Amino acid sequence: MGSRRNFLALPLAAALPLPALHGARAQGATVMRLSHQYPPSHHIAGVLARFAEEVKTRSNGAVDVQVFPAEQLAKVAENFPGVARGAFEAAVATNFTWGNTIPEMSGQTIPFFFADLEKNRRFPASEARRFLDGITARRAVRSVAWLFTTNRAIFTSQKAPLVSPADFRGVKIRGINSLIDTALVAVGAAPAATPAPEVVGALQSGVLDAGLTDVSAAVSRRFYEVQKYGTVSPFFAVSTQVYVNPRWWDRLPAEQRGIIEAALAKAEAEAVDVTVKTADAAVGELREKGMTVTEQTPEQVAAWQAAMQKPVMDAFLKSAPESGPRLLDLLRAV
Repeated sequence: MGSRRNFLALPLAAALPLPALHGARAQGATVMRLSHQYPPSHHIAGVLARFAEEVKTRSNGAVDVQVFPAEQLAKVAENFPGVARGAFEAAVATNFTWGNTIPEMSGQTIPFFFADLEKNRRFPASEARRFLDGITARRAVRSVAWLFTTNRAIFTSQKAPLVSPADFRGVKIRGINSLIDTALVAVGAAPAATPAPEVVGALQSGVLDAGLTDVSAAVSRRFYEVQKYGTVSPFFAVSTQVYVNPRWWDRLPAEQRGIIEAALAKAEAEAVDVTVKTADAAVGELREKGMTVTEQTPEQVAAWQAAMQKPVMDAFLKSAPESGPRLLDLLRAV
């Protein structure tokens, strides 16, 4: 994700479709337009769709959550400035896409540091979550939920599987942000920042040799059509943060705000179980589609961790010298 300055300079009025800007308000209902990048078949897209239905049911239609998947309302890079300016009410961000804007968000993505499932289950009620919510509040948006998205990454490739650290040498691979890219550079890869919706096209055209994504997203985005091999790894933890425009949020009637919060809490719990179930099924489906999938052994995990974790940890602490150590302590305590 780029800098906050660059985001706020984007021409949102030109980028957003006019119906979304001017025609979305339902008569007699509070409207919450929620933009996200996931295709409708992605498991988090399903969680968000069910959240919208839950709000409708709990409010008897008084609150209308309008979910716009697959960048229909705004591109990933436009979500933050759109919500901050009030062009629409809500959006999501995976923790790593905050990039340099909120470097602390990448703490959970330090390789092999926070991938434990039970820690991720506890995270939404943790002090670490409250700490990150406080940092988010200083960026003109209000964090309202964290949806566990994956602790099982998949490294995909076409010519040969990526099994040992040495296999990455010279490989052009999807980069995510400067911090995570440090891990890839440490094993000799050449990362190139590529938004999730563009990765399959880049793999198909040869711009990239290898992909990096959530194992479930490898199914929903059809990676198996352009990649022969996949290595499943507990590489990092990814959560999808839901955030809103604070001025809109604070003006909501207390009853409506409570309904949305209750539905979001239900979505947080649901996301953990859905993520685990979807990931388990995804590995089998990728194999059925013809991909050769390797699930890392403990020895392979240890080799990757030894090569990748320390450079990223050092870079993280350099990017967030004041709050980074505190956040790492909070994450260890979850």
